[in-house]
Amino acid sequence: PDLAFPGAAETVEELANLAVANGVNRLVLLSGRGEEGAQLAEQKVVDSGADYTLVRSAFFNQNFSEAFAETIQHGVLAMPGGDTAEPFLDADDIADVVTAALTDDKHIGQLYELTGPRLLTIAEAAAALSDAMDRPLQYIPVTAAEYAEGLIASGFPAEEAMHIAGLISEVLDGRNSYLTDGVERALCRKPRDFAYYAQATAATAVWDLAEVRS
Repeated sequence: PDLAFPGAAETVEELANLAVANGVNRLVLLSGRGEEGAQLAEQKVVDSGADYTLVRSAFFNQNFSEAFAETIQHGVLAMPGGDTAEPFLDADDIADVVTAALTDDKHIGQLYELTGPRLLTIAEAAAALSDAMDRPLQYIPVTAAEYAEGLIASGFPAEEAMHIAGLISEVLDGRNSYLTDGVERALCRKPRDFAYYAQATAATAVWDLAEVRS
């Protein structure tokens, strides 16, 4: 499960200990910024005895082309974020940091907190997506309860839906509204900008309606 969900720390502990017992000496954990539950899982990796790197990541750009893709196809982005600013992060930057951490000893024992290069409200992110798609995208702020109801209506189990909605509203409550230099420290380069992600992803037609793509 997501590291912030109940039982995740115990699952990570079991996996980390099993890995070390079988001779795996390097572990990299993808964690989340501002998630207290995730920090429990981080400590389990630290305590495992392996050489470790912890990677705390901001809200992924790719959530817009995966979790929210279907609603964006219909011109609507409804999520619990209000007018909070978030340093949206590209998953390709995460992959580059994790690859470096697994292949270069200089990253052992490091905690990298990764963000994108600038803060954007969800409304501003929606505007960037709209520009990239060349059609309107309306951002509609909703409560965590309303978001959970939407997930349940689309087929999610109720308990999972409540956890997801609670996690999104938690990390988008303003606690993460600041930039870090984690990507630069790990890779000696700037992180990718959200506008680059929006333009590149729009070109794949993932946000086009199915009847348009066909």
